[in-house]
Amino acid sequence: MVVCNFIEKGATDGVLRRTNLQVSTPEATKYKTMASVTSSHITTTTTTASISTITRSNRTLATTLASNCCSLLSPSPGLVLYRCARRRNNFTASRKFVVRAARVESKGVSLGSRAPDFELEEPLTGNMWKLEDFESYPALLVMFICNHCPFVKHLKKDIVKLTDFYMKKGLGVVAISSNSIETHPQDGPAFMAEDARNFKYPFPYLFDHSQEVAKDYGAVCTPEFYLFKKDGRRPFELVYHGQFDDSRPSNNVSVTGRDLSLAIDCVLSGQPIPPNQKPSVGCSIKWHREGNV
Repeated sequence: MVVCNFIEKGATDGVLRRTNLQVSTPEATKYKTMASVTSSHITTTTTTASISTITRSNRTLATTLASNCCSLLSPSPGLVLYRCARRRNNFTASRKFVVRAARVESKGVSLGSRAPDFELEEPLTGNMWKLEDFESYPALLVMFICNHCPFVKHLKKDIVKLTDFYMKKGLGVVAISSNSIETHPQDGPAFMAEDARNFKYPFPYLFDHSQEVAKDYGAVCTPEFYLFKKDGRRPFELVYHGQFDDSRPSNNVSVTGRDLSLAIDCVLSGQPIPPNQKPSVGCSIKWHREGNV
């Protein structure tokens, strides 16, 4: 038996209320979880072969996995405490967990590889964009981002400043969101358009519904940066695949964009890019569940 509970502050009255989630899990080898919710605040539960999703007010609140644990997907701002206790044979062992975003590093992609083609819609304008639309640029920055990821939010304003600065110097820029809206509806097209409008993105922000573009590029996290250069009529070639800078949401390091800025400066000035490139770190791309596209 897995018992999960959290305390949530009311949006209007500020009162703290406890919500309990009881999960009965068969043997792990069966990969099946059943969930029952003992609170009027939770409206629905959805159980599949390997995961149960608990939803409140049309927002995914928590999941229970076959590994006998729970994890928050989209905690509300009023969430102040999350605790998970595991019970077996009338024995209760409690552990406190700090909810953090899962950290994933970008994987190695061969420098010098060609930029994969894409044709994606920009939710803000409804326009379709292709790789060939950037053929006239000497360099192209392709960014995989999303709306909800704390790592992206941490850099968002500085990404806008950096890209706006270099686009005026001739850099082509495009951002792509590939997250599944089945599990993360807040990353859907309507919210992408709102994000692009609110932050005044100077670049097109495209939706990769099929996730094929992310797979073609080898993207695994958000944010993830690919910088390509173009010599004459030759195809775009990858010259930088690394981090924005050393800043993370919880390390108190100032955001500077140093690593990416240095790479862009080198490309636009025709200088070689330093070979030591630190991988980008962020949230994992949220892939579609098998059979759901």
